Amino acid sequence: MFAKIQETAAWIKNHTELRPTTAIILGTGLGRLSEDIEVLETYNYADIPNFPISTVEGHSGRLIFGRLGGKDVIAMQGRFHFYEGYNMKEVTFPVRVMYELGIKTLFVSNAAGGMDPNFSIGDIMFIRDHINLFPEHPLRGKNFPTGPRFPDMSEAYDHQLLALAHEIAREKNVKVQEGVYVGVSGPTFETPAEYKMYHILGGDAVGMSTVPEVIVAHHCGIKVFGVSVITDIGVEGKIVEVSHEEVQKAADAVQPVLADIIAEMIHRL
Repeated sequence: MFAKIQETAAWIKNHTELRPTTAIILGTGLGRLSEDIEVLETYNYADIPNFPISTVEGHSGRLIFGRLGGKDVIAMQGRFHFYEGYNMKEVTFPVRVMYELGIKTLFVSNAAGGMDPNFSIGDIMFIRDHINLFPEHPLRGKNFPTGPRFPDMSEAYDHQLLALAHEIAREKNVKVQEGVYVGVSGPTFETPAEYKMYHILGGDAVGMSTVPEVIVAHHCGIKVFGVSVITDIGVEGKIVEVSHEEVQKAADAVQPVLADIIAEMIHRL
């Protein structure tokens, strides 16, 4: 796997002279953030050696090099999920490649079901911490030389980036939430009993991504900022039937506001 990571990074370096230090992973319904990026170069995942292929609707499957907030960035328009049949090494492969490309800061976004009674559909939740309930750990196996065998996880989401995000949200008069993200395998949405259990465990939002990528980024020493868009509500008495299309629609509605916050954060890095 390490040889494949280096091969992929070398291919990318040979195809572009750009050397960004900031990367963004655009989640479900949030791929449109790419519209705010001044696109300089684009590569389809299918054309990049060893790259998995995104199979989920709303995930375009492109690696974008461009400028956002006045800085050079890499953006993944579409990510890979455990429920698609990929193992955790494949899910987190792009993050390993990012490290080889010199990425220092990673922004991750997702759509999530809100479990806090104070949350509403369309809320933006900055991720303070996570609970990993995936059945496979992304660091299982031989340890990569990017970090220790037993990495500390007390600050998986960078506190300074979180504080900066809150500062910018206040300046722009944008109401935001903060909470704990629960990562599960999917692909089913949660039952009412599962929503209740995850909230009792300490979760404020639940989704099917992000956690593996954050763990590997942290293991590589990459600073992480995470954000969820609350696209459905998993609160007793408020739970309704939800579809992937509805999740995309809710995420799309808040995209311009989220893009504005992330662009300003990158500008101030």
